[in-house]
Amino acid sequence: MKGYRICFVFALLLTVISSGMLLVNPIIMSQIVDNVIVGQEINGVIVRQSDMLIPYVLLMVGFTLLRTGVSYGMIILYEKASQGTIYSIRNYLYRNMQFQDSNFYDRNRTGDLMTRLTGDLDMVRHTIAWIVRMLLDSSVMFIATTVYFLTKDVIFTLVLLVITPFIFIITQMFSKRVGPLYVDLRERLSQLNSNAQENIAGNRVVKAFAREDYEIARFAEKSRNFQEANIRSSMMWLNFYPAIEGLAQSLSVITLVVGGIFVINGRLTIGDLTAFSSLTWTLSNPMRMLGSLLNDLQRFFASAAKIIELYYHRSSIVNRHDAVSKDARFEGKVEFKNVSLTFGKTTVLKNLNFTVEPGETVAIMGSTGSGKTLMVSLIPRLYDITEGQILVDDVPVNRWELKCLRKNIGIATQDVFLFSDTVDGNIAYGDSSLSEEDVKKYANLAAADFVYRMEDGFDTIVGERGVGLSGGQKQRIALARALAIRPAILILDDTTSAVDLETEKYIQHSLNSLDYRSTKFITAQRISTTQNADKIIILQDGKIVEMGTHDELLQKQGYYYEIYCLQNEGVKITSV
Repeated sequence: MKGYRICFVFALLLTVISSGMLLVNPIIMSQIVDNVIVGQEINGVIVRQSDMLIPYVLLMVGFTLLRTGVSYGMIILYEKASQGTIYSIRNYLYRNMQFQDSNFYDRNRTGDLMTRLTGDLDMVRHTIAWIVRMLLDSSVMFIATTVYFLTKDVIFTLVLLVITPFIFIITQMFSKRVGPLYVDLRERLSQLNSNAQENIAGNRVVKAFAREDYEIARFAEKSRNFQEANIRSSMMWLNFYPAIEGLAQSLSVITLVVGGIFVINGRLTIGDLTAFSSLTWTLSNPMRMLGSLLNDLQRFFASAAKIIELYYHRSSIVNRHDAVSKDARFEGKVEFKNVSLTFGKTTVLKNLNFTVEPGETVAIMGSTGSGKTLMVSLIPRLYDITEGQILVDDVPVNRWELKCLRKNIGIATQDVFLFSDTVDGNIAYGDSSLSEEDVKKYANLAAADFVYRMEDGFDTIVGERGVGLSGGQKQRIALARALAIRPAILILDDTTSAVDLETEKYIQHSLNSLDYRSTKFITAQRISTTQNADKIIILQDGKIVEMGTHDELLQKQGYYYEIYCLQNEGVKITSV
């Protein structure tokens, strides 16, 4: 609440003042009844202060207007404090998410993270702006009314308060039972949001397999589960509501019965009974509200637990205290020394050793699941290695400052994500200061000439909700985006898999004739992509089983040789 604490404290202070002012009008009303309507007996004569009626009424109107103004200011302060607080929390959560490692996103569903940034935060706002205010308001009203009643008649006050312990016992029982229900309700909402997000993101797949009915049924099931969880939590509250409401309403009955007897016996005046009757709701309402407030508080605790978890979550991939940084561009030398990577009990990369000199091109091949993508992901520290060392320009990657390391690495993947922005904006994403001429230059290098044929050219909006692009077109825009930052190290993860051979040949020529030196790591399955590389690495089950140039690997007649024969209609290479 930094920046909004004073605002919140003033809101709390105005709540106390506003709640205390509720006593004023009933007290004035008791004076009107006793002094103006009923009158006082003086020397056997009933004297009524009729001339005080107008002043009393004006006083009541004045206090009503004053309390209205105080309440108005109080609500504004609460809203300002609550909105400002969740604004700060939301920005912090989002910023914290930006620095999480890949493992974090592997473990957490997108829909769940979205729920934390929206619904859960709104519950925090509701708590600050409403629940806290009502708890304080109810407490002040209850205490102030009790004190006033005690000054009038102790026995009458104790009779009214005798049912209070029973209400607290019931609300405590309710609180214990409803808590787990709201944790379950929060989880089902997260599942519902995740299902909707996945369906929207994968709408092309749904349509391609004609699975609309299946997805509708799947969403309906999640929606029904959420509905049932809502009903269970609501029914739990409704099971306790009659008891709480009945006990709260019994105060009015006690006031009429006991108060009436005390008036007949002369223990209380009619004005006192009028004030008591007017203020009874300030005792009963806090009791009645208590269950509802506890209901909302349990929902808040369920949401707050998820927010706190994200708020304090820290990435395992962070800058060291002695991190190295430099303004100059990297040379691009990369060295793997006995590198291994383990997830849980599974070792996915085992004892990798090789060196790539600046400007060299390395092609990485292997069957699906061999670890190609994971291996190149280790260079920008998207994952941290378990054993060994990876050195960039002879410095271990975990010693480089993350921002410095990654701004020297350009990445384009097969699974392309384009932002809902223009083509120009997507290509210049890594360097927003890029000129229009440079954007076109790198688009040409990536064979993205199709952009010129679009209606709005480079101003065409693309992305999830933009103009539909083919897989190859998206890959070429992603490649242009990677080239545009002029990286010292360029990682192309099966980037040309969706383009035709002629376009791939053009792209290969462009990569070989860049106007800046760049060390290239290219994962691919096409021999046409890998054959001109300075070094070809064959991965199998996370291990390097072959390494060499195109000609050297053909002579070995291993995996690379078999792929070459398959892609060249069974051509056999005779060993020398």
